[in-house]
Amino acid sequence: MPVLDRFFNSTELGRQWRTGEEPMPFPMGSLPSYQPGTLACELPEMIRMVKLIWKSKSELRGTKQRGILENEDALGDARVRGQTGVLSERRGSYPFIDFRLLNNTTHSGEIGTKKKVKRLLSFQRYFHASRLLRGIVPQASLYLLDEDYLGQARHMLSKVGMWDFDIFLFDRLTNGNSLVTLLCHLFNVHGLIHHFQLDMVTLHRFLVMVQEDYHNQNPYHNAVHAADVTQAMHCYLKEPKLATFLTPLDIMLGLLAAAAHDVDHPGVNQPFLIKTNHHLTSLYQNVSVLENHHWRSTVGMLRESRLLAHLPKEMTQDIEQQLGSLILATDINRQNEFLTRLKAHLENKDLRLEDAPDRHFMLQIALKCADICNPCRLWEMSKQWSERVCEEFYRQGDLEQKFELEISPLCNQQKDSIPSIQIGFMTYIVEPLFEEWAKFTGDTPLSENMLSHLRRNKAKWRSLLHKQHSSSRSNDHSGQVTENEEQTLNEGDIP
Repeated sequence: MPVLDRFFNSTELGRQWRTGEEPMPFPMGSLPSYQPGTLACELPEMIRMVKLIWKSKSELRGTKQRGILENEDALGDARVRGQTGVLSERRGSYPFIDFRLLNNTTHSGEIGTKKKVKRLLSFQRYFHASRLLRGIVPQASLYLLDEDYLGQARHMLSKVGMWDFDIFLFDRLTNGNSLVTLLCHLFNVHGLIHHFQLDMVTLHRFLVMVQEDYHNQNPYHNAVHAADVTQAMHCYLKEPKLATFLTPLDIMLGLLAAAAHDVDHPGVNQPFLIKTNHHLTSLYQNVSVLENHHWRSTVGMLRESRLLAHLPKEMTQDIEQQLGSLILATDINRQNEFLTRLKAHLENKDLRLEDAPDRHFMLQIALKCADICNPCRLWEMSKQWSERVCEEFYRQGDLEQKFELEISPLCNQQKDSIPSIQIGFMTYIVEPLFEEWAKFTGDTPLSENMLSHLRRNKAKWRSLLHKQHSSSRSNDHSGQVTENEEQTLNEGDIP
């Protein structure tokens, strides 16, 4: 694909960022100084520094005004081509799907216009995010941790590298801001703020953009899922086989791609968009429609926030292209493509992680694992994620039935039970990928732990499916199960 071609033919920019001993090309500016090799400051100190930096930057008002004018000048086209040549989607240019539009009523245009205008005013959210820093208490939830309940969240962050990390509890402790808080912490821990000379106010603004462009009304594809994938990615980046070769650029790309890989997800899948003639399907010609949208939206937010504006143009172009390659790899339709390549590399033992292309490929595999790692979590969390994703499937099925569309596979609540869906998903998607990942990492404690949880969770779903079967047989003396569940039960017995 073009993105991969451009990436693999480019120079290995990440090498120049390998060690902290090399001279930094940019002045520190107003950022506080850090000692290389030392752990970054605690979250309360980060909050205080953000407030101090904010007060000292009166020029942000000028930036704000220029940004609004640029927004207004570009409203004629939802996609904006920057200096790097990569098309981006202006943030909020594609509002989440309002299914009332399918009714084709006289009010449909009005509904879409109001939502579009509201989301196009992206600086409204920027103003709201800045209210706390100006000393004004916002009416909605806070974007930074309040010091009153900072202790519990900070204690959880000290264990962010543990596989039993409870993202649901962390989201409650952070008042629904798990993604922003987690990314701030991980960027700090990995030394990325210091290494890339990132402005903390700008970083926070970008992360707020990403978090708010997830739709909380989605049971599964929301900001908590993004935070969960990011935490899993952090765990994978620490695997010794991979961590030895990773550059700071690789780490930043992995975390950013994990955080934004499903941004602005509408809560329905690609076939639904195709059936309803959604404009995104025409824009991306029915190929990785949602993944392309997530990528281009991320590029748009990076440019709007100007998070990387101080870096060389060649580096920002490389970052945007590699982000695209990583996010596009999460397309489930490309599962066999990546699995086949991984198996071939492992059989031939030709992975050279010293080379940028091979490192990038393993980052793609790591992100794919993080995206579907829910069956490898503890049963309590895994079960909750399974119920959430199936609820999202069933909502789509109900919409398809309501508007007399063909119900998509796995979306029929009357025929597709949660246990049957999960058994099939684990057997044909999750297990093959994680078994190869374990071969790559060398059966580390994390890999063994994930496979152990996976097999245990699969056995529990199989037990629940048998109970459903027994219950239906007791209610129906004919003793017949549905054809769909009988097939899935047989499939679940396959080792």
